[in-house]
Amino acid sequence: MPRLKLDAIDRRILAALQRDARLTNVQLAEEVGLSPSPCLRRVRLLEESGVIDSYRTLLSREKIGLGLTVFVSVKVERHRDDTAAMFREAVLALPELISCHLVSGEADFLLQVAVPDLAGYEQLLIGKLLKLPGVSDIRSNFAIQTVKAYGPLPLAHLEA
Repeated sequence: MPRLKLDAIDRRILAALQRDARLTNVQLAEEVGLSPSPCLRRVRLLEESGVIDSYRTLLSREKIGLGLTVFVSVKVERHRDDTAAMFREAVLALPELISCHLVSGEADFLLQVAVPDLAGYEQLLIGKLLKLPGVSDIRSNFAIQTVKAYGPLPLAHLEA
C-alpha cells in the first residue's frame, strides 16, 4: 500500500495533534504557521485519507479504579480460519481487553488487560480468558510500573 506524501506542515499538524488533540483550529494553525482555513483543510484531508484515525480521551486507569495492567500471552490449539475467527470475535467482546496483537514467537496473541486488582484478573482469567475458543495456553505478566504509555507515534521517517 503506497504511503501518503506528507510535507513538513502535515507532520507538524500530526505532531501537535498527538500532543494535544483538543487544540482549536486557530491554536493549531498558529502552532504550525498557517492561517485557520488552510489548516482546517489539511486536517480534513488527513482525516479523510485515514492518516488521522480517530480522536480519543485518555483516562487515568488508577483514578477510575483499573490499577492492574496485565500482559497475557495466548497460544491457540490449531491455526484454522474458523477457530481464529471465533477467537477474534470473542476477544473483541471483552471490555477489559485494551489491545490484542497477533505476534510471532512462543505465543500467538499478546493481550493487554486493565482490571481493578488481582481478584479482578482472576475472575477474568477463569471466567472468560480460559474459555476463549481454541486457547491451549495462557501466560500472564503483571505490570509493576508503567514507564511510558500512549506515546506519540514517531514521524521522522516521513521526512523527504
